[in-house]
Amino acid sequence: MSRTVEVEVEGRALRLSNLDKVLYPEARFTKAQVIDYYTRVAPVLLPHLQGRPLTLKRYPNGVEGKYFYEKECPSHRPEWIRTARVPIRTDGRTVNFCLAEDLPTLVWTSNLADLELHTSLARAAAITRPTMMVFDLDPGAPAAVLECARVALALRDLLAPLGLESWIKTSGSKGLQVYVPLNVETSYEETKPFALAVAQLLERDQPELVVSRMRKDLRAGKVLVDWSQNDEHKTTVCVYSLRARARPMVSTPLVWSEVEEAVQVGDAALLAFDSEAALTRVDEHGDLFSGVLERTQSLPVLR
Repeated sequence: MSRTVEVEVEGRALRLSNLDKVLYPEARFTKAQVIDYYTRVAPVLLPHLQGRPLTLKRYPNGVEGKYFYEKECPSHRPEWIRTARVPIRTDGRTVNFCLAEDLPTLVWTSNLADLELHTSLARAAAITRPTMMVFDLDPGAPAAVLECARVALALRDLLAPLGLESWIKTSGSKGLQVYVPLNVETSYEETKPFALAVAQLLERDQPELVVSRMRKDLRAGKVLVDWSQNDEHKTTVCVYSLRARARPMVSTPLVWSEVEEAVQVGDAALLAFDSEAALTRVDEHGDLFSGVLERTQSLPVLR
């Protein structure tokens, strides 16, 4: 059925199409269910999208079909969709990004089959000023998420004596991501070298497990501590975003005790959450990632 339905979301009129289209064939998960997930998770998701340029990652034919990234907010958008013009210093362009700051916009992007939400580490109004630092832990087979968990714990324990509290979430894909909120005046010229130094220190301390260099021939059986995401032109998947996996997995915030338990018992399933499991966690715990928006801390000076 390809009919279009008209709905009203918080006073905004929207036309939704192909709601029964299956976007995750293995799970028989439809576009209607994608929209339902984003609607239900919106109260905890929207604060993390506020003011941040949004790169759409669209799967019009589902996760098994071709996808494309869309930085320029589509010209056929409703007139009430908020946008932000952001200069791209690498090539001199200016891109008019979507801002997904309310539920109607989130429903609209979901109707475009924008399964994944990719955001900047900075807000559009201060695009050169990241509000956080991120370490993307990416395993090289046969290493997997439990190896990432071991590295994440080592990273947490390295940062803590420097006065830096960190938060962790699943990537919703193969690995984990550790965030260090800053929310103070800083720049990528500070965060990127700092992240590199931390990654190199981890590699020096655990060379059998950690690699800080991007070369694929170095990554087998190890965890890449990807520091390079701390860059003005890079984006990371937003917390609570769906991922385009076989099933509708979610980039889900964790607490550190869950990571410790998964390593202790050797159970990777403790670190994987689909849409329903993620919503259950929100019902039980609220936003476990709120500290990334609220905590203020400064990077120590590198020596």
